[in-house]
Amino acid sequence: MPRLIVLYNAPEDPEAFDAHYRDVHTPIVSRYPHLRDMRLSKLSGVAGRDAAYYLMAEMIFDSAADLDEALMSPAGAESAKDLRNFAGAGVTMFVAPDEADA
Repeated sequence: MPRLIVLYNAPEDPEAFDAHYRDVHTPIVSRYPHLRDMRLSKLSGVAGRDAAYYLMAEMIFDSAADLDEALMSPAGAESAKDLRNFAGAGVTMFVAPDEADA
């Protein structure tokens, strides 16, 4: 089960970021075809250090083809465009296959 992982840098206004993510971005991503699950984690640092990222989002799919279809869908295009509206601090994205899939 491949996962699309998105790491968000710390925003200047965490409350505005959280509200936009909850009220606008999550409903868009929820329309991805074949989306099996979505997990959100606010990150904490280790040993008294700040976390390198503010939020991690994981979108889980049954196959790489399903993930590709989701990203190429109208919801995928809309979610990519929406990043400009709330993720100005920066974002890192990558795909992580489960070890069993690799």
